[in-house]
Amino acid sequence: MADIVLITGLTGARRSAAAAELEDLGWYVVDNLPTSLLPVIVELAAKPGGGIERLALVSGRQHTDVLPHVGAMRTGGHRVTLLYLDAATAELVKRYDATRRRHPLADEAEGLLESIELERERLRPLRDAADLVIDTTDLNVHQLKERLVGAFEGSGGSQMQVAIESFGYKHGLPLDADIVMDVRFLPNPHWQDDLRPLTGHDPAVRDFVLETAVAAAFLDRLDDLLTSVLPAYHAEGRSYLTVAIGCTGGRHRSVAIAEELARRFRQRGVAVRTTHRDVAG
Repeated sequence: MADIVLITGLTGARRSAAAAELEDLGWYVVDNLPTSLLPVIVELAAKPGGGIERLALVSGRQHTDVLPHVGAMRTGGHRVTLLYLDAATAELVKRYDATRRRHPLADEAEGLLESIELERERLRPLRDAADLVIDTTDLNVHQLKERLVGAFEGSGGSQMQVAIESFGYKHGLPLDADIVMDVRFLPNPHWQDDLRPLTGHDPAVRDFVLETAVAAAFLDRLDDLLTSVLPAYHAEGRSYLTVAIGCTGGRHRSVAIAEELARRFRQRGVAVRTTHRDVAG
């Protein structure tokens, strides 16, 4: 039995970069793998004495056909994580313009935008089935590494890993969220001259947000909700859950709430990491 990560997602969403980072973490990586060879590689890796306990596979162009193989691998007793890398269309266009690469679906569409949207639509079932979705739109290589380290460095255990992400609605919804909570109803530190330059990491902002009765009641209820649903997600085979907390700009309220929620989870021994997409403004 092996730990297997199957890396898939949109072309240009940095699948190969993710594979390189996993290789640095000690995973045995096979890049651009034809779907038909998935069972062969898994069988070879699982042989006694093969020395491969953690296997990362990057799907090739036929990645729309990988779902039946994922089910077969799990039936065979392997611990399989389906990782889907996503990115906003505008960012994918920029990456293609920078590399001057040709989109693999160029022959089936009228232009680059149409090719990207065609692939996005074809991969929708794969994204819906993914255990972990990472939106690479605003991630540089170092930030992508942090996300992968947080998710896979200690993988192999049975505990669900929770990611809590803050964001600003004015910058758009995060693509990788499983649960989204809106905290724009809370008093806004932005309108306090002394708090505006600060962030939710600063004690003054944190106290301003958390010491209100409405924030305390919201946190208690959200904590209870997530605590009650985490076992159900895990029972359905989910190993990762991303909770996104949003305010207007993503600098004050969402950051303070996300960090407090993470603190509560860690006190109970839940594996949790936090990211703050828009805290820099």
